[in-house]
Amino acid sequence: LTRSKKLSVQLEAIAQDWGISLAPDDAYAAQRGLRTLPVRLKQQEQTALELARWLETHPKVRKVYHPALPSHEDHEIWNKLFSGSSGLFSFTLHETDTDKLKPFYDSISLFGFGFSYGGFESLMIPCDPQLKRTISTEWANRQRGSLVRISVGLEDPADLRADLANALDQIDSSGQ
Repeated sequence: LTRSKKLSVQLEAIAQDWGISLAPDDAYAAQRGLRTLPVRLKQQEQTALELARWLETHPKVRKVYHPALPSHEDHEIWNKLFSGSSGLFSFTLHETDTDKLKPFYDSISLFGFGFSYGGFESLMIPCDPQLKRTISTEWANRQRGSLVRISVGLEDPADLRADLANALDQIDSSGQ
Protein backbone atom coordinates (compact mmCIF):
# COMPACT_ATOMS: atom_id res chain seq x y z
CA LEU A 1 0.00 0.00 0.00
CA THR A 2 1.11 3.53 -0.65
CA ARG A 3 1.57 5.83 2.31
CA SER A 4 -1.63 7.79 1.59
CA LYS A 5 -3.63 4.58 1.06
CA LYS A 6 -2.24 3.14 4.30
CA LEU A 7 -3.22 6.34 6.15
CA SER A 8 -6.68 6.22 4.59
CA VAL A 9 -7.18 2.65 5.79
CA GLN A 10 -6.02 3.61 9.31
CA LEU A 11 -8.37 6.60 9.44
CA GLU A 12 -11.29 4.49 8.25
CA ALA A 13 -10.55 1.91 10.95
CA ILE A 14 -10.42 4.61 13.62
CA ALA A 15 -13.71 6.07 12.41
CA GLN A 16 -15.31 2.63 12.62
CA ASP A 17 -13.82 1.89 16.07
CA TRP A 18 -14.80 5.25 17.52
CA GLY A 19 -18.16 5.46 15.83
CA ILE A 20 -17.25 8.72 14.13
CA SER A 21 -20.24 9.16 11.89
CA LEU A 22 -23.13 11.52 11.69
CA ALA A 23 -26.70 10.73 10.76
CA PRO A 24 -28.36 13.11 8.28
CA ASP A 25 -30.84 14.36 10.90
CA ASP A 26 -28.01 15.10 13.33
CA ALA A 27 -26.09 16.96 10.63
CA TYR A 28 -29.19 19.04 9.86
CA ALA A 29 -29.73 19.85 13.55
CA ALA A 30 -26.07 20.87 13.96
CA GLN A 31 -26.19 23.05 10.87
CA ARG A 32 -29.43 24.67 12.00
CA GLY A 33 -27.96 25.37 15.44
CA LEU A 34 -24.89 27.05 13.97
CA ARG A 35 -27.03 29.95 12.76
CA THR A 36 -27.76 31.11 16.31
CA LEU A 37 -24.51 29.93 17.93
CA PRO A 38 -22.82 33.37 18.23
CA VAL A 39 -25.91 34.93 19.85
CA ARG A 40 -26.33 32.02 22.28
CA LEU A 41 -22.65 31.98 23.26
CA LYS A 42 -22.63 35.73 23.90
CA GLN A 43 -25.71 35.47 26.13
CA GLN A 44 -24.28 32.51 28.01
CA GLU A 45 -20.99 34.36 28.50
CA GLN A 46 -22.75 37.45 29.89
CA THR A 47 -25.00 35.46 32.21
CA ALA A 48 -22.11 33.31 33.48
CA LEU A 49 -20.03 36.39 34.27
CA GLU A 50 -22.96 38.03 36.03
CA LEU A 51 -23.53 34.92 38.17
CA ALA A 52 -19.82 34.43 38.84
CA ARG A 53 -19.41 38.04 39.99
CA TRP A 54 -22.44 37.71 42.25
CA LEU A 55 -21.25 34.38 43.68
CA GLU A 56 -17.88 35.97 44.54
CA THR A 57 -19.70 38.26 46.96
CA HIS A 58 -21.83 35.56 48.60
CA PRO A 59 -20.74 34.64 52.15
CA LYS A 60 -21.39 30.89 51.65
CA VAL A 61 -19.18 30.75 48.56
CA ARG A 62 -15.50 30.16 49.25
CA LYS A 63 -14.09 30.81 45.76
CA VAL A 64 -15.24 31.22 42.16
CA TYR A 65 -13.20 29.71 39.32
CA HIS A 66 -13.81 31.68 36.14
CA PRO A 67 -10.75 32.82 34.16
CA ALA A 68 -12.52 35.95 32.90
CA LEU A 69 -12.71 37.28 36.47
CA PRO A 70 -9.79 39.45 37.61
CA SER A 71 -9.67 37.39 40.83
CA HIS A 72 -8.76 34.20 38.93
CA GLU A 73 -5.09 33.26 39.27
CA ASP A 74 -4.72 32.82 35.49
CA HIS A 75 -6.74 35.88 34.47
CA GLU A 76 -3.77 37.63 32.85
CA ILE A 77 -3.05 34.60 30.66
CA TRP A 78 -6.73 34.30 29.76
CA ASN A 79 -6.89 38.01 28.95
CA LYS A 80 -3.94 37.73 26.53
CA LEU A 81 -5.23 34.64 24.73
CA PHE A 82 -9.01 35.01 24.61
CA SER A 83 -11.55 37.57 23.48
CA GLY A 84 -14.48 36.02 25.34
CA SER A 85 -15.47 33.29 27.73
CA SER A 86 -18.03 30.53 27.89
CA GLY A 87 -20.93 29.75 30.16
CA LEU A 88 -18.94 27.11 32.05
CA PHE A 89 -17.38 27.86 35.44
CA SER A 90 -17.06 26.44 38.95
CA PHE A 91 -17.21 27.57 42.53
CA THR A 92 -16.53 26.10 45.93
CA LEU A 93 -18.78 26.35 48.94
CA HIS A 94 -17.44 26.78 52.45
CA GLU A 95 -19.65 23.90 53.60
CA THR A 96 -18.25 20.43 52.98
CA ASP A 97 -20.67 18.27 54.97
CA THR A 98 -22.77 16.39 52.40
CA ASP A 99 -25.74 16.23 54.77
CA LYS A 100 -25.75 20.01 55.06
CA LEU A 101 -25.36 20.39 51.29
CA LYS A 102 -28.28 18.11 50.43
CA PRO A 103 -30.88 20.91 50.90
CA PHE A 104 -28.81 23.11 48.54
CA TYR A 105 -29.05 20.57 45.72
CA ASP A 106 -32.62 19.54 46.56
CA SER A 107 -33.88 23.11 46.29
CA ILE A 108 -32.41 23.82 42.83
CA SER A 109 -35.28 24.16 40.36
CA LEU A 110 -33.95 25.82 37.18
CA PHE A 111 -30.63 24.03 36.85
CA GLY A 112 -30.64 20.47 35.63
CA PHE A 113 -27.97 18.06 36.81
CA GLY A 114 -25.51 16.66 34.29
CA PHE A 115 -22.39 17.09 32.17
CA SER A 116 -23.88 18.08 28.81
CA TYR A 117 -22.21 21.48 28.61
CA GLY A 118 -22.97 24.15 26.05
CA GLY A 119 -26.67 23.54 25.53
CA PHE A 120 -29.50 25.99 26.01
CA GLU A 121 -30.41 24.61 29.45
CA SER A 122 -28.45 25.50 32.57
CA LEU A 123 -26.82 22.55 34.30
CA MET A 124 -24.84 21.98 37.47
CA ILE A 125 -23.01 19.06 38.98
CA PRO A 126 -21.27 18.53 42.33
CA CYS A 127 -17.67 17.58 41.54
CA ASP A 128 -15.97 16.54 44.77
CA PRO A 129 -15.81 12.77 44.07
CA GLN A 130 -14.48 13.60 40.63
CA LEU A 131 -11.64 15.62 42.17
CA LYS A 132 -10.37 12.69 44.17
CA ARG A 133 -9.91 10.71 40.96
CA THR A 134 -8.67 13.23 38.44
CA ILE A 135 -6.46 15.89 39.99
CA SER A 136 -3.47 16.01 42.22
CA THR A 137 -3.97 15.85 45.97
CA GLU A 138 -1.82 18.98 46.30
CA TRP A 139 -4.31 21.09 44.30
CA ALA A 140 -7.30 19.56 46.11
CA ASN A 141 -5.74 20.34 49.50
CA ARG A 142 -5.24 24.00 48.52
CA GLN A 143 -8.83 24.35 47.21
CA ARG A 144 -10.84 23.35 50.26
CA GLY A 145 -14.61 23.36 49.92
CA SER A 146 -17.26 21.56 47.92
CA LEU A 147 -16.84 22.17 44.20
CA VAL A 148 -19.89 22.90 42.05
CA ARG A 149 -19.61 23.12 38.26
CA ILE A 150 -22.14 25.21 36.33
CA SER A 151 -22.93 25.41 32.64
CA VAL A 152 -25.12 28.45 32.05
CA GLY A 153 -27.90 28.15 29.51
CA LEU A 154 -30.32 30.69 28.10
CA GLU A 155 -32.65 31.17 31.07
CA ASP A 156 -33.17 34.67 32.42
CA PRO A 157 -30.10 35.67 34.50
CA ALA A 158 -32.27 37.05 37.31
CA ASP A 159 -34.13 33.73 37.53
CA LEU A 160 -30.87 31.73 37.67
CA ARG A 161 -29.50 34.04 40.34
CA ALA A 162 -32.71 33.72 42.39
CA ASP A 163 -32.51 29.92 42.09
CA LEU A 164 -28.91 29.93 43.33
CA ALA A 165 -29.71 32.43 46.09
CA ASN A 166 -32.56 30.27 47.34
CA ALA A 167 -30.36 27.15 47.24
CA LEU A 168 -27.53 28.89 49.09
CA ASP A 169 -30.02 30.02 51.75
CA GLN A 170 -30.81 26.34 52.38
CA ILE A 171 -27.27 25.59 53.57
CA ASP A 172 -27.21 25.57 57.36
CA SER A 173 -23.85 27.04 58.22
CA SER A 174 -24.74 27.92 61.81
CA GLY A 175 -22.04 25.56 63.07
CA GLN A 176 -19.25 27.56 61.39
